Amino acid sequence: MMLFSQARGLPVLTLAEADEIGVVKSLTVDAPSGVVTHVRVRGRYSRKESVLPWGALHAVGPDAVLVRTAAAPSEVPPHHELPGLRILTETGTELGRVQDVVFEPETGRIEAFRTAHGDLPADHMLGLGDYALVVRAW
Repeated sequence: MMLFSQARGLPVLTLAEADEIGVVKSLTVDAPSGVVTHVRVRGRYSRKESVLPWGALHAVGPDAVLVRTAAAPSEVPPHHELPGLRILTETGTELGRVQDVVFEPETGRIEAFRTAHGDLPADHMLGLGDYALVVRAW
């Protein structure tokens, strides 16, 4: 398992040439499937940002992210920054804020959301937007 905070700032290298294309800025999550779908990369020496589909990745490790290709996807999904986002239940009860996200680096599957009150299982996620992460009440 890996945390979003551990992935942020990792160098992103092409597999064939070992060229550094930038560093991980953030990860984009698809709420219905509960997986990371895209990696947002910021240029190492510029503010230019690019987006890579998760399928373009070869490996995500503790020291770097290796990509098969640096080609941009044809469609870029909406991005919502998870760390710091409010957590609300479907009935409107606030549960705090997302402190970090636990994910499986091989598949991109979200395992849990870290909060000040402990981990919230990812299978409780119902929706994700600019305002909040909405989870099933239990």
